[in-house]
Amino acid sequence: MDTTLLAYGSRGDVEPFVALGQGLLRAGYRVRLAAPDVFAPLVLESGIEFVGLPGDPEQLVRSLVEPGGRRWCGSVRSVAKFAMPLAVQVLEALQDACAGTDAVIHSFLLTLAGHEIARARGIPDLSAQFFPVFTATTEFPSIVFPDLPLGNLYRRATHWVLKQTYWQGSRFLYHRLRRSNPHLPQLTGWLFDVGDGRPTPILYAFSPEVVPRPHDWPGDATVTGYWFPQGRIDWRPPRELADFLDAGPPPVCVSFGSTVMRERDRLGELVVEALAISRQRGVIVGPALHVDSLPESVLWLDYAPYGWLFPRAATVVHHGGAGTTAQGLMAGVPNVVVPFTSDQPFWGQRVANLGAGPDPIPVRQLSPERLARVIVAATIDPEMRQCAERIGRAIRAEDGVGRAVGIIGRYLLLHP
Repeated sequence: MDTTLLAYGSRGDVEPFVALGQGLLRAGYRVRLAAPDVFAPLVLESGIEFVGLPGDPEQLVRSLVEPGGRRWCGSVRSVAKFAMPLAVQVLEALQDACAGTDAVIHSFLLTLAGHEIARARGIPDLSAQFFPVFTATTEFPSIVFPDLPLGNLYRRATHWVLKQTYWQGSRFLYHRLRRSNPHLPQLTGWLFDVGDGRPTPILYAFSPEVVPRPHDWPGDATVTGYWFPQGRIDWRPPRELADFLDAGPPPVCVSFGSTVMRERDRLGELVVEALAISRQRGVIVGPALHVDSLPESVLWLDYAPYGWLFPRAATVVHHGGAGTTAQGLMAGVPNVVVPFTSDQPFWGQRVANLGAGPDPIPVRQLSPERLARVIVAATIDPEMRQCAERIGRAIRAEDGVGRAVGIIGRYLLLHP
């Protein structure tokens, strides 16, 4: 059976689809993954057929973490500003990617596009989400709202507001697009409603250890466990990293993923100062932080697989992206979360609620002294470390990809 996966965003949005594609390949499916062009090597080295999508995902991430995009309403505007000039090209590439396929599985930013393509072709589709969205519950508010002491009605209402913002905003932008591109099909309706008797099922690719499945979710919403790709297990660190790790106690690893912003020099200096105050060695990974000169106690790397590096850390400091949080918790070490935007505050608070890290510090409230205090607390607190180790063991024992592949197979058998 041919299956097409549709993903858009940063590496953290694409890598889990690579993991799912690997699982589907092992189960005998033919798999094609449409994602931004920059991820072609990541997809192709996994043996998955690749279809490139236009656009620079770093530009999208940058617009989300700059001041105008940090609040959720600003995030909606940032996504719209990024998407509109590319929309027709992306839609046409998605149509090509889905030609001749038997099923479509789509991510957050391509939810409506993936569903409409599947519906027009008369084939089944599934939604894959890396954070709890589109399914209301009274157990916690929507990811972009604080958990105020206003009861169940407030919590459920926040999910309705986010759904309507996504749906009505998408409809408005799509109708604008169709005025100049009348060949595009009409939108048919919200895919998670029961109007036609068969709402699109949602696979939530996070651990039930981290977000247990709410009791009031419908049966078509499943928490599968995280999707971690295979490979890079035999990754060999560069000599400078191997020597640095051998030269002293486990360091604090700091990575803000793809969140490159204009303030990265200031932020890099702040992190180095916090490491000095806390008297910790540090490894800084990725382009989000920049420092012209580093002390001997701090090493900067352009890249290292989180799955290899984080378990060798004393503590990890990160932005709270869904994928980075998954890797940080799986490593079994305390996590310090510095959220910038979007779902990151949700994951930061979830880590703290689990006892696997201190309370998150929003990037706007960050100072060297405050970051140093939480680094020290995370590094020396035995209960926090034990909790992180327990959660890491539980996540490593899960088979999120295997469970997702089983659910997909059963759904496609019932809805050919």
